[in-house]
Amino acid sequence: MLLLAIGGVYLLPVALAALLWWSGDHPSSWRQADWSSARVLPTPQDGSDAALYILAARTGGMKGAVSEHSWIVVKDKDASAYERWDKVGWGMPIRHNHRPADGLWYSNVPKIIVGITGEEAERLIPQVREAIAAYPFAAAGGYTMFPGPNSNSFVAYVMRAVPGIDASLPVAAVGRDYPSDGRLVVLDRERGEIRLSLWGYAGLVAGWKSGLEINLLGLVAGIDPRHLAVKVPAFGTYSLLGA
Repeated sequence: MLLLAIGGVYLLPVALAALLWWSGDHPSSWRQADWSSARVLPTPQDGSDAALYILAARTGGMKGAVSEHSWIVVKDKDASAYERWDKVGWGMPIRHNHRPADGLWYSNVPKIIVGITGEEAERLIPQVREAIAAYPFAAAGGYTMFPGPNSNSFVAYVMRAVPGIDASLPVAAVGRDYPSDGRLVVLDRERGEIRLSLWGYAGLVAGWKSGLEINLLGLVAGIDPRHLAVKVPAFGTYSLLGA
């Protein structure tokens, strides 16, 4: 019965996602991919307000069937340009401004996960910079595709370190549940949730805002009663409320 449940909840969506991805049109390598601006963010010169964004887009190769890549973008008040931070799998992994702030990722259009502007962004940006500086896997060799620490582990670490970012990465952000701080059991009073992790290979998150999520080998399934939503591995969150 347990194997049937795992097959239905995890393996079937992954197989379907892989089939859909394989049948689609995707670049064969990073050289053929488009990395230019997707123009999903306002032009930085359009306003003087500070801004903080978290973006995510499907990644390349067959990984894109089940996983997304996420990154952080900020703009200080009165600044004329955005700053972007990603974690990548080569060299010094934390990259600053190595792509356009809202650039396509392997030709895939990013979506905005978090968008905060004005005084709230101005207050949070110094905390974001501090969390980036404190990230414990920033040195060469500090990247592991699975279970982490990878690109999503980095962004999730920063988001959890800044309580004012009241959001989570998408369920397809494989590696987001890796315990970058080394804690396998976390009672997060700020976010009102409990997180359990087996070093990123499996885990559980439960709370009023997150609902119930079960992570198995990086794939996340769950329910969100607050939004009448289900979380489907490799695909995302689907709500009857349309939000």
